[in-house]
Amino acid sequence: MEVRVPSTALSLASLPGGLVALPGVYQPQADTRLLAAALAHEDLGPHTQVLEIGTGTGALALHAATTGARVTAVDVSWSAVATARLNAWIHRLPLRVLHGDFEARTTGQRFDIVFSNPPYVPAPDGRVPSRGPERAWDAGRDGRAVIDRICADAPALLRPGGVLLMVHSGLCGAGETLDRLAGAGLDPEVTATASVPWGPVLRSRRSWLEQQGLAAEAEEREELVVIRAQRT
Repeated sequence: MEVRVPSTALSLASLPGGLVALPGVYQPQADTRLLAAALAHEDLGPHTQVLEIGTGTGALALHAATTGARVTAVDVSWSAVATARLNAWIHRLPLRVLHGDFEARTTGQRFDIVFSNPPYVPAPDGRVPSRGPERAWDAGRDGRAVIDRICADAPALLRPGGVLLMVHSGLCGAGETLDRLAGAGLDPEVTATASVPWGPVLRSRRSWLEQQGLAAEAEEREELVVIRAQRT
């Protein structure tokens, strides 16, 4: 389905007063809103075990927590962890926020729903940043450094019948993600798409993106997709 998504920050009615964000933490934008719309179609409740990979401000994790779900949020950024914990305290919602790599912090755990808005922007520098705000969007030359890890780890993270929701850009290949998830034994499909204006990061990389064949000349819109994959 096509979802109209404005480029303004996410505002959740279930979180009156909004969210705070410490410097360098990725604030909810169009991709967050698209993922929120997909998450709204899932069965969340008091007995649901939920994991968010890369929580940022904690916006979606807290939204899930308002349903009574038991939510764990993981982020490699200490600033993001502090922000999510602060927002959980402000809104008086139970949220378990862990710092570190999602694979290391969830070893042996299984969830009913796993969702993520991972870094997915192709970057001329093939290295994945180890610090700074760029960690929230740069994901190697093909934009798949984190996406591929989630695809590989999803079966071990999900309970039988569990669902993975992941949003990313058309620049990094939804088709490849579908193939990887299917190859991992999940049942994947694209459940939502949206076309949004380029932000400053993509505009600053126009020439390189054109050289890589990832963008047409004068193109200034990005196609976002949400992929839903279920473990049978």
